[in-house]
Amino acid sequence: MKAHLSFPLAQVSYRAVRVWQRNLDTFLRLWTTESWPPFIEPVMYIAAMGFGLGAYVTQIEGLSFLQFIAPAFVATAAMFVASFECTFGSFVRMEYQKTFDAIIATPLNIEEVIAGEILWGATRAVFAAVGVLVIIAFFGLIQSPWALVALPIALLEGLMFASLAMLFTAIAPAIDAFNYYITLGITPMFLFSGVFFPLSQLPQPVQALAWLSPLTHAVSLQRALALGRLSWGLAWDTLWMAVVALLALNGALALMHRRLIK
Repeated sequence: MKAHLSFPLAQVSYRAVRVWQRNLDTFLRLWTTESWPPFIEPVMYIAAMGFGLGAYVTQIEGLSFLQFIAPAFVATAAMFVASFECTFGSFVRMEYQKTFDAIIATPLNIEEVIAGEILWGATRAVFAAVGVLVIIAFFGLIQSPWALVALPIALLEGLMFASLAMLFTAIAPAIDAFNYYITLGITPMFLFSGVFFPLSQLPQPVQALAWLSPLTHAVSLQRALALGRLSWGLAWDTLWMAVVALLALNGALALMHRRLIK
């Protein structure tokens, strides 16, 4: 029992894929309405901030403003999609549709249901990353074939943000509580994680906080891959994301087990 509480990930088997498959089947039936929003938003940001504001901004680190911000939108798209999928989406399936209760009545356990949900959130993040990559490639903003590595990085990022979102879902008393998560968590990361300007522009104390942001490391990786600016520091970014993803996943499984058992 103690081992289960300390490392609930050990309770997950291949059956978690069945939950992922169930969500994929639902997505494919609704793909015409589900798939477009994550792609439209980056296009609007690129058009408004890249072509509009970019005309008034000088080069950043030897890049035009558009070249600087475009790869970061791969990371932000993955963050937003994974976060919304495992907050609002998972909460609706859990509380309103009672999907979790129905699945737990089968041989799948709670941990497998939640792991499947998180895996689906990560998959949606990859879908979003692919869409943004295609868009910025169309605008000629990818300068290196290393950009293909953006997809496994997006999967890791998706696992991280889906797990963090599920952590909050496990303690959310009502669906309205997600306004706090988005407003106080996701939005500050979007603004202060190096998407629109280098972190060096921030005061030192704020820089330290920015480096604790999960999105900072995802942005660093996606920008470096798209521009072909590789360094050993990217290994640290990858390791940081992997550790956060593992800890958040384990915590989400434990808290959701407690919630659903009650």
